[in-house]
Amino acid sequence: MKIAIISDIHGNLEALQTALADIKKRNITKIFCLGDIVEKGCHAEECVKLVRENCEVVVQGNCDVDIDPTVYKVSKHNISVELMRKRANWLNSLLSEESKKYLLNLPYSYEFYMSGSLVRLFHAHPEKKTGVIINEDTYETKYRMFEPSENTVSQKVADIVIYGHLHAPFMNKLYNKTLINVGSVGNSFNVIREEHKDSDVRETTAVHYLILDGEFGTKEYGAGLSFEFVRIAYNIDKELEDLDKNIEPEAYLAELKEGRYRNMVKILEKQKELEEKEET
Repeated sequence: MKIAIISDIHGNLEALQTALADIKKRNITKIFCLGDIVEKGCHAEECVKLVRENCEVVVQGNCDVDIDPTVYKVSKHNISVELMRKRANWLNSLLSEESKKYLLNLPYSYEFYMSGSLVRLFHAHPEKKTGVIINEDTYETKYRMFEPSENTVSQKVADIVIYGHLHAPFMNKLYNKTLINVGSVGNSFNVIREEHKDSDVRETTAVHYLILDGEFGTKEYGAGLSFEFVRIAYNIDKELEDLDKNIEPEAYLAELKEGRYRNMVKILEKQKELEEKEET
């Protein structure tokens, strides 16, 4: 059985429609979503509707709960309280009450066996939806991604962990385990950039998702298991036709067209943290 795993749509309707059309063309009927359906793009309600119609499993992303403006009382990552509340109010205005309830009640994680391996899905981290584990982290830091928490379905150590949140796909093997980030459907970017080394930006600014192929529900080893990363271009200009309705049009344009993250402060903090670990 093949399973398409998508993540980080961020209200980008054109990208989501492109992903779903490609999945259908491949005759894949089982689709799982790793959250962050909304925020950033203008089409929150439409994206929620499509995810509900097409995805068998959906877990909750950090942006899926960014609806209540009253929870923002302290600035974070150089983002003012005023801006965070503005984003929450705007997201509120885009969503129906039914969709808000749906997003707020999504599960934290999901797990299943496939070809003998325990596969665990969550948005970002087993302990918190805003955790950031990147390819450059140490093996011991990455190993904690396989450990259970109060948020996981079982208290077993997973064999395969598949997550989103980073908006850039990668795969690591460590301790006979597999760690995979599926990338982003609607908001792909790359923070490791240098003009004279960069390839064509279309390598990044595309729809990215993962196909998992194996025997679903099987606890016995023996059957094959494979992972396929998919990159497919979509009509970015069409998605940006109503850019004037976006409360942060310049940031959204730069992310979709240039693959540049709007808040590099958070990324720089993570890089500094890694550098300090190396020094010690």
